[in-house]
Amino acid sequence: MDSDARVIDVTDLRRRYGPAGRGGFDAVRGLTFSVARGELFALLGTNGAGKTSTVELLEGLAAPTGGRVRVLGRDPYRERPAVRPRIGVMLQEGGFPSDLTVAETARMWAGCTTGARPPGEALEMTGLAERARVRVKQLSGGERRRLDLAMALLGRPEVLFLDEPTTGLDAEGRRETWRLVRGLRDAGTTVLLTTHYLEEAESLADRLAIMRQGRIVVSGTPAEVTASRPSRIRFVLPDGVAPGELPLSLRAAVGDDRWVEIRTDGLQESLGALLRWAGEKRLALDGLDARSASLEEAFLAIARSDAPAGAPPDAPAGAAAAAASGAVRGGAGVKETTGTGVER
Repeated sequence: MDSDARVIDVTDLRRRYGPAGRGGFDAVRGLTFSVARGELFALLGTNGAGKTSTVELLEGLAAPTGGRVRVLGRDPYRERPAVRPRIGVMLQEGGFPSDLTVAETARMWAGCTTGARPPGEALEMTGLAERARVRVKQLSGGERRRLDLAMALLGRPEVLFLDEPTTGLDAEGRRETWRLVRGLRDAGTTVLLTTHYLEEAESLADRLAIMRQGRIVVSGTPAEVTASRPSRIRFVLPDGVAPGELPLSLRAAVGDDRWVEIRTDGLQESLGALLRWAGEKRLALDGLDARSASLEEAFLAIARSDAPAGAPPDAPAGAAAAAASGAVRGGAGVKETTGTGVER
């Protein structure tokens, strides 16, 4: 990516809390990534992965312990007066005065914002225009999140930081927010998003990174990240059919309840082999379900991995490697078969 196109540029970024040695904690451990102009980049990870600590450094709320960060070509901490008017920040909780109305809050915030759009316009964008006279303390949790978003949009930001933007929203409100964020991105706003809703990241993000223990473990487009995981085929093994009768090319896990699960890197080829076998045997495969890997599966494999933090990006380790191998190793009551009749 050309350096001029990098609206956010991070190199070996580090953040430590407390003193050196055992008395401190490294929350961010050498992140390197960039975000292009007009791109929506999602930063994912379990609680404690270091997402919020990273975003605070990008927003200029704290100085990094080490490394380099640039937003719009400037240091967001040391050059905060130049950067702050050009970015919008939606925190996990806005903390607006509870006794003010929505309209009063918007007017107050607009008065503190350089080049603010009309407060009513921001409320209209986020679906709060009809709630303008309602006090903040009377808003639902979802409405408060929409107010947080409205205030982040007041300054017509070039870069928008969204920290868990749809927490507390119902399904309709979440999708309305998605449409708004897509529209902002399509109009040229660069967006950095953190979220625990993996469907949200998969739907919105142009690229994403998954963090674990302060490091980026894997990054790429949603399709690239999910492509690293095997697809899945599930069905109930018909009565009277032994697991060893399955096609030789398929490696399957068979549970005591006769549910079969096949993990494969070639979904179409494996499903074709299975259906040809079933057709030749005149078998009905009850509960047949075939699907590509999801972002959730990739995320959970990383979250559960026993790999040491700092393993090379995209390198499967521990639990992730077991799943990526195409074999499903079961727990109690699950046997793996290679289709030869030999259970291992």
